[in-house]
Amino acid sequence: MLDVRRMQVLRAVAASGSVTAAAAHLRCTPSAVSQQVAALEKEAGIELLERAGRGVRPTAAGQLLIERATIISRHVAETETALADLRAGRAGRLTIHYFASIGPTLLAPAIARIRREHPGVAVDPRLTDPRDALPDVERGDGDLAIVVGRPGAAGRPGIRLVHLLDDPYRAVLPAGHPLADREAVDLADLAGEPWVGGEPPGPCLEPIVEACAAAGFSPDFVAKSQDYATAQSFVAAGLGVTLIPRLGLSAGHPGVAVRPVHRPEPVRAIYAAVREGALAQPALGTLIDALVDAAGVD
Repeated sequence: MLDVRRMQVLRAVAASGSVTAAAAHLRCTPSAVSQQVAALEKEAGIELLERAGRGVRPTAAGQLLIERATIISRHVAETETALADLRAGRAGRLTIHYFASIGPTLLAPAIARIRREHPGVAVDPRLTDPRDALPDVERGDGDLAIVVGRPGAAGRPGIRLVHLLDDPYRAVLPAGHPLADREAVDLADLAGEPWVGGEPPGPCLEPIVEACAAAGFSPDFVAKSQDYATAQSFVAAGLGVTLIPRLGLSAGHPGVAVRPVHRPEPVRAIYAAVREGALAQPALGTLIDALVDAAGVD
């Protein structure tokens, strides 16, 4: 394998026209330069310099290596510049895994801030299930994932969880429901109601099931949906009642009444998950700060 540093020495000799002049330029002894060229010739298996008057000039093989050394030098310089831009947050890419209900409220303002403060960084938001995003970050397939966990949840080894907010659930009732006149609803008052499911099994459904169990009943799901908009439409049509997180109600439905829930109030905790080793990226740090700020404003 050819030694790139020796190729640069050969390049200096060719540019200077002699070993002595190259040694002066490189600030080493002529003997050291000659040894480097001799070692490179041994690696290449062919002579790289020939006598030319009182100096030397490259052979055809030497000229080939000099041209390649020039290209390598340019690529190294470009790489160093690219690394400097990456370190400073002037370039790069951030892949963000998120789930639908936090897109308008948390993610949109956070991405807008990244675009203002790090315009050279490309942002790649990917809609994923809140149950499945954390392994993507662990594997390096994402830089940050917004996930749902329990309040006070601990992270996995090598993963930092940054708490963004606790998102309380609200009771969603048909507009003409008798409980719609109340300012708040006790969860036990919904025990005998038919229920609409707006959550697939996973971390967003668990707070509902556990809160209902604490209130002394298990919800009777008569219809199920995979998204909050459809769940609200089912409620408006009179199919039942449901609980939806506050962030999932950013797009309201005119046919439903939304009320706070008490005794107990279900809550889902929302976190930003990142790899510990990725936290040195300036743009990622800005993204986390922007999500925290957006969660606080909300």
